[in-house]
Amino acid sequence: MGAAMNEAAQGATSDMAGTGMIGGAIGHANGTRAQPRLLARWLYLIVALILLMIVVGGVTRLTESGLSITQWKPVTGAIPPLSAADWQAAFDDYKHSSQYVLMNQGMTLEAFKHIYFWEYVHRLLGRLIGLAYALPLAWFAWRRAVPRGHGLRLVVLLLLGGAQGAVGWLMVRSGLTDRVNVEPAMLAAHLGMALILLAAVLWQARDFARLAPDAGKARLTLAGAIPLGLLFVQLMLGALTAGLRAGYVANTWPLMNDHFVPEGIMWWGTLWMTLTSDPFLVHFLHRWWAWGAAAAILWMATRLNAIGAGCIAWWLMALTLGQIVLGIVTVMTGVALPIAVGHQLMGALLFGAVVVGAHRLGWRAAR
Repeated sequence: MGAAMNEAAQGATSDMAGTGMIGGAIGHANGTRAQPRLLARWLYLIVALILLMIVVGGVTRLTESGLSITQWKPVTGAIPPLSAADWQAAFDDYKHSSQYVLMNQGMTLEAFKHIYFWEYVHRLLGRLIGLAYALPLAWFAWRRAVPRGHGLRLVVLLLLGGAQGAVGWLMVRSGLTDRVNVEPAMLAAHLGMALILLAAVLWQARDFARLAPDAGKARLTLAGAIPLGLLFVQLMLGALTAGLRAGYVANTWPLMNDHFVPEGIMWWGTLWMTLTSDPFLVHFLHRWWAWGAAAAILWMATRLNAIGAGCIAWWLMALTLGQIVLGIVTVMTGVALPIAVGHQLMGALLFGAVVVGAHRLGWRAAR
């Protein structure tokens, strides 16, 4: 994916007919002030930060750290406990959570500090991404450096980032009472929002990187939408697998406990409840939906190769193979922490690569 991004960045040009306008704040037609190359580099940095946050989020989940901070303080929460009294107060708050009462009775303060660390870093990264996006956006707006027609998109991305933070807090709240973990559906929603944000920022970065007088915005084609949709569903099944701890119900492959369709699947009253509550069914679906997503990505790779984007096509195939192997190894090692985190990172990288491929197809179609 990095090579594909470099290919796009090398083809970028700052020759643009004008700059955009949001309520009069982001520029007017002035080709000498638009800076698409610089804007693309900035957004690629935001993409890297989102990927890092997805990794830290995976560690937070696997170490059962997500419920260690029981309050949402967007500003003052950036300051961690600094004294013994502060740490004790934070620990006392955690002791009122269901996770402590039902699962971690007798936990020491030192053990609490360990799980607090990962949740704190996860939230701190969210704040850092917000600042790394909002402050440069304000500067670009003041400099009128945003090309015409792109300003509103950048504001929408800022709002999406804020929505992701709100969904994260709703997810945490879902696990503070009567549960020892967050609701699996909320975990999937949180990851889903992160992936949508990742895709939107990366798509916009690609638009800026390929901006030229004869090329408008890329559009999503069928050959891009189908692989993206199938892979997104696969990643949501992965999030449900994580939320239900479904990876632990079978550690063999390709069969699940000596069966193709595992024993233990139950009907939970409604289709939605069954899909979000039954670990055997979710694990089974996650295993085999992957092959449909892989086939769609292979189809996209052939389309990309046909239009001369062989570099992106090879990255897609390599990441797809790596993700499948990591998924199998994750199961067979009983969800070992480093491998499971690598599987989540590889999934996000693959999703980003599919976005790059979809953009390349859409850019060609738009021209």
